Amino acid sequence: MGIRFCTQGNLVLIVIEDVDEITELKKRKKQSKKNFKKKTNAATEIQAWWRGTLVRRTLLHAALRAWIIQRWWRQTLENQLQKKRREALVTYANTVRAVVKIQSLVRMWRIHWRYCQVLNAIRVIQCHWECHNCYTCALLRGHCVVTATHLQFHIEIINP
Repeated sequence: MGIRFCTQGNLVLIVIEDVDEITELKKRKKQSKKNFKKKTNAATEIQAWWRGTLVRRTLLHAALRAWIIQRWWRQTLENQLQKKRREALVTYANTVRAVVKIQSLVRMWRIHWRYCQVLNAIRVIQCHWECHNCYTCALLRGHCVVTATHLQFHIEIINP
């Protein structure tokens, strides 16, 4: 509320204020500051929650991507290990097959060599027998036994 007085050409303005109005105004300012702080704190909490949610989501996506990469890498290592095992198995099988083949050839060659020795011995005996004058005196009977380690040949001279 204000009152004006005019004395000697000067304008004087006297303002009378109500103390209750000032107190009310100060209370409103304090209240508005408190409300502002409350709103600011609430907004800060909401922002912090939202940032936390974004960070957790980002970490979850990163963890999932890392898990996918790790799974792929483990699968790749497993495939390489299986491939090496398969190659080792094929190499081993080929080696065993070659060893068996060589053993078979050596055994065959040894038996053939012994057979040739026996055959030569038989030829020598036949030659000596043919040179002998007594064809009617005796007969020759042969018996051959083949074992894993050697070849046996038995010749019997039978007198009739």
